[in-house]
Amino acid sequence: MNYPLLNIFLTTMWIFLWVLWFMLLFRVFADLFRDDTVNGWGKAGWSVFVIILPFLGVFVYLIVRGKGMGQREIAKAQQADQDFRAYVREAADTGTGSKAGTADELDRLAELRRRDDITQEEYERAKARVLA
Repeated sequence: MNYPLLNIFLTTMWIFLWVLWFMLLFRVFADLFRDDTVNGWGKAGWSVFVIILPFLGVFVYLIVRGKGMGQREIAKAQQADQDFRAYVREAADTGTGSKAGTADELDRLAELRRRDDITQEEYERAKARVLA
């Protein structure tokens, strides 16, 4: 095996740069097609530019629309977080307010009382709270 260490390093660097390039290219296309502010002709124009002149197209896209990429990503993450929190709140509200949730809660309280983990008075208070 006659492959010097410097050649291994250079080969590894080129592979890394190609992977980095493809990740950047996919990121640009993903941002372009997720952005609702760009119309169809704008998306087509950017796509043709990036496909015909890939290096120049990606660099120009990053210069022109790079700041907006980060802002759109942050807005998307915040919206996803708000949607998740709203879903959890809704699930928590419907879970405790439904008949199945009430029955499950009463069953759990009865089991705690049977094992003498709570007193009769605590059981009655908790039962009244669940049924209220």
